[in-house]
Amino acid sequence: MVLLTGCAGRSTPAPVTTLELRKQQHQQQQARLTNSRYVVQRGDTLYSIAFRSGQDFRTLAARNNIRAPYTIFPGQVIQLQPASANVNSSIATRTVVTGSRENSANTTKPVAASPQNGYGQVRSAPVSRESAQPSPLNTGRVNWQWPVRGQILARFSSAEQGNKGVDIGGRDGSRINAAADGQVVYAGNALRGYGNLIIIKHNDDYLSAYAHNKRILVKERQNVKAGQQIAEMGDTDAASTRLHFEIRFRGQSVDPLRYLPK
Repeated sequence: MVLLTGCAGRSTPAPVTTLELRKQQHQQQQARLTNSRYVVQRGDTLYSIAFRSGQDFRTLAARNNIRAPYTIFPGQVIQLQPASANVNSSIATRTVVTGSRENSANTTKPVAASPQNGYGQVRSAPVSRESAQPSPLNTGRVNWQWPVRGQILARFSSAEQGNKGVDIGGRDGSRINAAADGQVVYAGNALRGYGNLIIIKHNDDYLSAYAHNKRILVKERQNVKAGQQIAEMGDTDAASTRLHFEIRFRGQSVDPLRYLPK
């Protein structure tokens, strides 16, 4: 049972808190990617780019012919939108990820590859568009649990500029737990408005995100169990100490309260 003291009938927050929350949400909206292409920056992962653009990572990977384990490199151009309809060639030369380091003679050197993302190699080669298929679905049931105990400060909103998760208050340094079994696919602070952020992939349909952490205690590609501590609560890029928690289903934000235990 999760302690939600003060949720029902709670008085309206002080105006300054409301204004700060709106500022925080505005910064998160600014972090979203809306252009047709994006140039990879140090620390990015395919999952963080998909998160910012509100897309399913499999769709993004297939569009760019990026194969598992979805390695990307600084300077690489990611197409965020489908190719123009007037492109009638079925063969394209583009950046492709391979899982082996053995063919280094045929690879192009990555531009200042991030140590966190340095898996696989990149090469330029003719690749059939038909060969870039999403990975097989792994859509098993996800057993969710609350990542932290505390008072709900802000609820989910489906409005375009609304809150894309729930904000839960607590004490500085409180433990943040993984909400379900999964693998860490992003751990960093490159997304404006989210502070120190962790993204966990639970299966090919669901991701969860944990923002504003004081300290991140896990690394990318680390497997975690439900209830395992992954961070300490903080206030990075936030109005006050809190956890901003999101659940994404196939790239789209959903209300976490529909999934978490009552």
